[in-house]
Order: sequence, then structure tokens, then C-alpha cells
Amino acid sequence: MLAAALTAAAGCNNQPLKVSAVQLGKSLNSDNSVGNHATTFKPSDTVYAAVLTNAGGSGTIETKWYFRNTKVSEMKKDVSYHGEAATEFRFHSTDGFPPGAYRVEFFLDGQPVGERTFKIE
Repeated sequence: MLAAALTAAAGCNNQPLKVSAVQLGKSLNSDNSVGNHATTFKPSDTVYAAVLTNAGGSGTIETKWYFRNTKVSEMKKDVSYHGEAATEFRFHSTDGFPPGAYRVEFFLDGQPVGERTFKIE
């Protein structure tokens, strides 16, 4: 019984995550980090965002996407990692995005950890 409890405890990761970077671009690498960094996109593009964490831990990572000053999307992921990781988010419109200025805000456990601005042309 003790061995099962120790194994279960080792599988849990209760440490808080720490964000090392936020990224924005046109593609993802196999580890979910951004492969082709960009700040200008076409209306039909998918905008990829990644939150990089530099050590294991658990938490909730969230993005809020804005067109001008209007929130147009919000995404949230509960994650638990045992080492360095990248959490990816995808922003896409099947009808195409209207041209203009956009912004994405990044949060970890409700606290802001970064922001990126981009344009659709």
C-alpha cells in the first residue's frame, strides 16, 4: 500500500509552473513551440501561440484574443508537466479574419505573463 501511495505521489506534479517565454507565429515545431515567428498574417492564416515553461509543474494557461479592443476568443488549458514544455493555442477563422490590429494576452493561473500584438493584412 505504501509503494502505491509513493508511486501516485511521484506521478503528481503540484509545483506551480513558471513561464519562460510567449511566442506567436505561423507554424509549430514538434514540441509545440512556435516554428516560424511572425507578427503579420493573412486573413486565411492560422495564428499559433505558445507558452513556454522552463520546469515541471501544474497550472492553467489561458489566452485572450482581441481584434482592436474587442475580445473575440478565449482559450484555457489545464496542464501538468514534468519538465520543460510548450503549450500551444491556435487562432483561426474559417471565414477569414478582418484586416486590422490584433492582440493576444497570456495568463498563468489568472495572472498575466505576456502579450503579443499582430496584424492581419
